[in-house]
Amino acid sequence: MDFEDSQEEAAYRAEARGWLEANAAPFARRNAELKADPCARLQVGKAWQALKARAGYASITLPREVGGGGGTPLHEVIYRQEEGRYGLPTDFFGIGLGMCIPTIVHRGTEAQRQRYVTNAIRGETVWCQLFSEPAAGSDLAGLRTRATRGGEGWVIEGQKVWTTVAHLADFGIVLTRTDPTVPKHRGLTMFIVDMKTPGVDVRPIRQLSGETEFNEVFFQAVRVPDENRIGNVGDGWNVALTTLMFERASAGKGLGFAGSPEILRLARQVDLGSGPAIDDQRVRERIADMWINEQALRLLSARALTALSKGEVPGPEQSINKLVEASHGQQAAYIAMDLLGEAGALTHAELGDDWRKIERSWTWGAAMRIAGGSDEILRNIIAERVLGLPGDIRPDKDIAFNQLSG
Repeated sequence: MDFEDSQEEAAYRAEARGWLEANAAPFARRNAELKADPCARLQVGKAWQALKARAGYASITLPREVGGGGGTPLHEVIYRQEEGRYGLPTDFFGIGLGMCIPTIVHRGTEAQRQRYVTNAIRGETVWCQLFSEPAAGSDLAGLRTRATRGGEGWVIEGQKVWTTVAHLADFGIVLTRTDPTVPKHRGLTMFIVDMKTPGVDVRPIRQLSGETEFNEVFFQAVRVPDENRIGNVGDGWNVALTTLMFERASAGKGLGFAGSPEILRLARQVDLGSGPAIDDQRVRERIADMWINEQALRLLSARALTALSKGEVPGPEQSINKLVEASHGQQAAYIAMDLLGEAGALTHAELGDDWRKIERSWTWGAAMRIAGGSDEILRNIIAERVLGLPGDIRPDKDIAFNQLSG
């Protein structure tokens, strides 16, 4: 397990850091000024993405011939680590460039690659991923959105939910059921859908944090040409697995939650009546537990980075990171709120900007224990694919979807 950059990696990091120092500050400042206006932030994000594309820092792992950087997964991780210091408007493009566009590059047609990839890398288009449904979240293969033949194309009917940035997206990739007479994993097909097509109805979901990042998306007789199909008819599950594989590129990015440094700083400031909170043995024990978890996460991330540096792909053990980090963020928020007592129910408007990270950990901690694989699903993955324990009994795997009850 390597904890330091190789000579080549250190050189790449220095180059990326120098470029960011020369270019990032104005975009970061404008992003902070516009934090309450997503549409205005998007325009700043598009300008930043275009600048990155010209410098070769947009979609670093994609081939140069489609506008990518032609680099390695580790180059991507290094750049993300450096860029993450600035607070830049990159959130609009994470799903598209991290999952949708790589899927088109690897599983799409040449015509699809020519039409969609370069524009997305330059920040000219925003993409969303239309997978989850009200009755198909963790069990994605149970989705009910239908695509049926209509003329020379397809007609999509159904509903998706928790679709990130769908309200701002130009295009999306949608997983549909095209054959309900076969077992649920075999009757799926993926399409590219223009989000401005008649019949696409996007309804933002107001979150506890006050944001509207997620959406419900309804498809009512939405016509999609067959040329927008990704992969063969009925092979959508394998295409979807390709999409989900690219989530591994997020290694080293983290969720941005509060941790032991924030709680330690707060404990030094808070007086419990008997003295500073940091002198209380119970508080010290909880901070120590957090620090131990963080060191374990750091070591797991180092293992993933070592694999990437050797040209390997991190395995299913990366599920441990997400499982621990999401609940860890929640626990940090709980401790902070406990330390402040009744005042812990206040927001950053009353407690100051330092409280924003605690707020995010509390409001997003619960969400991240569901999004991207619920705790229960991740525990199954760890049990079956990391520890080698017997798999769950899955009685429906060989039954036609239209024969399943419910």
